[in-house]
Amino acid sequence: MSQASGGITLQRLHYFIEVVAEGSISAAADLLYVSQPTMSAAMKDLEARVGRTLLVRSARGVTLTADGTEFLGYARQIVEQVDLLEQRYLGRPPSRRLLGVSAQHYSFVVEAFVRMVRSNAAAEYEFSLRETRTWEIIEDVRLFRSELGVLYRNDFNRNVIDKLLRDSGLAFTPLFLAAPHIFVSRTNPLAARDRVTLDDLADLPRLTFDQGANNSFHFAEEVLSTLSSKQEIRVSDRATIFNLMIGLDGYTISTGVISDDLDPEIVAIPLDVDESIEIGWIGHSAVPLTEQAQRYLAELRKVVADFGIAVLD
Repeated sequence: MSQASGGITLQRLHYFIEVVAEGSISAAADLLYVSQPTMSAAMKDLEARVGRTLLVRSARGVTLTADGTEFLGYARQIVEQVDLLEQRYLGRPPSRRLLGVSAQHYSFVVEAFVRMVRSNAAAEYEFSLRETRTWEIIEDVRLFRSELGVLYRNDFNRNVIDKLLRDSGLAFTPLFLAAPHIFVSRTNPLAARDRVTLDDLADLPRLTFDQGANNSFHFAEEVLSTLSSKQEIRVSDRATIFNLMIGLDGYTISTGVISDDLDPEIVAIPLDVDESIEIGWIGHSAVPLTEQAQRYLAELRKVVADFGIAVLD
């Protein structure tokens, strides 16, 4: 493609970022109150000016090419810096669209999100937090529906997760290591124990998060997913799993990091197994984090540190 004359306008960069975030030219046009033909022409003009194909168009929407992913990193930095300049010197409000996070079902992720939103000074904002399945977290970040994802890996799933991330242009950055714990209700007979073993759990319902069509052991949100259980219930959300802990004396296996403020009826008890859980965040390896994403990660590290867990550099 030959390079068109003229420069790249800030408006075109804004349009491009919104098209990627929405995954659709028409949806971005609706959001920004411009016509679909105008938005489509703007994207074609932008590609002509940079001399590269940035978007792959299909009936389902748009996705980024490799050049588009790299370009997005630069575009975000430029738009964010201009936004900061306008806030400081022109008194303009910040952009409404600030950050999207997708994560496995962890209360510390929610607590950090609460702290970040509370510390945000903008009168208007637009954040998103999706507690969802492992595969969908990776897809959300790959397709830029979310800037960050939070999930775990261990010796069992590491190779599969890392290959999928590499193939998606993503990278895993460790946050902390945790020993496996069970979560049970405060009324569970095991709640008073200092530690429990797998034998102690044999007659209790095991509660796991459903992984949908990608229900591979490697995408399970819980360690020891290959062990059989006499009683197992799969659920889709954290509120349901906690209700079943209370109503059925069920348990799930997780990190042991749980918020008393958000989940006061649930306790964590160490599980006697030779396993470790590595929690980390994922993002595009070729795209720098926005300042808002960095602020969220800072809050996430503070929440984890408040539990007395060493945060990895």
